[in-house]
Amino acid sequence: MEYGCIGEKLGHSFSKEIHNALAEYEYSLKELKREELPEFFKNKDFKAINVTIPYKQDVIEYLDWISDEAKSINAVNTIVNKSGKLYGYNTDFYGLKALIEKENVSLKGKKVIVLGSGGTSNTAFAVANYMEAQAVLKVSRNKKDGYITYNELYEKYSNCEIIINTTPCGMYPNPGASAVDLNKLPKIEAVFDAVYNPLKSKLILDAKNRNITAVGGLYMLVSQAAYAVERFIDAPVDNNKVEEIFQNLYKQKMNIALVGMPASGKTSVGKVLCQRLNKAFVDSDEEIVKREDRTIPEIFSQEGEGYFRNVEKNVIKDISMLNSQVISTGGGAILNPENIENLKGNSRIYFLDRPLEMLITTFDRPLSSNRADLEKRYNERYELYKACADVVVDGSKAVEEVAKIIEEDYYEYSCN
Repeated sequence: MEYGCIGEKLGHSFSKEIHNALAEYEYSLKELKREELPEFFKNKDFKAINVTIPYKQDVIEYLDWISDEAKSINAVNTIVNKSGKLYGYNTDFYGLKALIEKENVSLKGKKVIVLGSGGTSNTAFAVANYMEAQAVLKVSRNKKDGYITYNELYEKYSNCEIIINTTPCGMYPNPGASAVDLNKLPKIEAVFDAVYNPLKSKLILDAKNRNITAVGGLYMLVSQAAYAVERFIDAPVDNNKVEEIFQNLYKQKMNIALVGMPASGKTSVGKVLCQRLNKAFVDSDEEIVKREDRTIPEIFSQEGEGYFRNVEKNVIKDISMLNSQVISTGGGAILNPENIENLKGNSRIYFLDRPLEMLITTFDRPLSSNRADLEKRYNERYELYKACADVVVDGSKAVEEVAKIIEEDYYEYSCN
């Protein structure tokens, strides 16, 4: 390859799409095992590459020169081959700095904690010091020189104000976890998470639920890539281009999740949207039927509602990890808060608010197969639909009109 990225596991990487949008060269992803690094760097069969987890420190021994910021951080994520000499840089520094500045958060005089002990942890430490933080503490699961443990954090430093997460905790394919308990850190003002897939990690969602400024790592990824491109081709990248790519990529990766009562039009509207927005369509109920190889009424009659809800939870967790989907959820999916949290990680949620008098009963819906049950479910769930939704849409309109409302909101939505 001429240009690309090396790492251990790159199936989740967005780097190829970003570089292809920033520059005209062909960018490739190359997974390498650690024992393959010596041969790869002996051959030097590339013009310029990025380096990601877990090799940002391992590659240093193969380089002829590294920049001052890479030396101070002891991590390299960008390597340029100049006539057989390998030059190493760290553009993560500038990417993280740009992410913090984009949110208009000042670290000056603040107590900052950096979660994690990998190469990006050193980057975050350097950025926080550069931005004049009062104190910067590194936190690790294990006690070692220069780090405190999470127990020490909670016991001695609960007054910290800024979190920068550099751990992979909560990252695809293992979402739903957070490296830190925000309940034990009452003074937090802002959270920055290097995780970008899902778009909003559990840590980010937890912070937003507490009205704390919180942002994931996608803008950092795009911004650091722009700095890498400048090293690759020795030419500047317009900041407006960075913002444009970030907004486009965020929306491209973002799912649209539809919630609402049975017969509210989720499937019909979803299929129209997937055609208009070039996204894939997935129906959680259909996925349950495929997984169980039996109908939903059969599952209810043979196993009961508890069993069904557990299968539904697992299905929603799996499809929520995918990108660029239109997801139609079952009417009762919102009953489990875990489903909502999983959906919110990669989705903008729309509630199709169709009036009760327009809803119909059908035999294949075990909990709303007659009018009395349908009205009962409606009254039980209505406020839950509203509470979980990012947008409430008038579901009384025709399918095409409802789809158009969602489409317009999708394009107007700013991912900031």
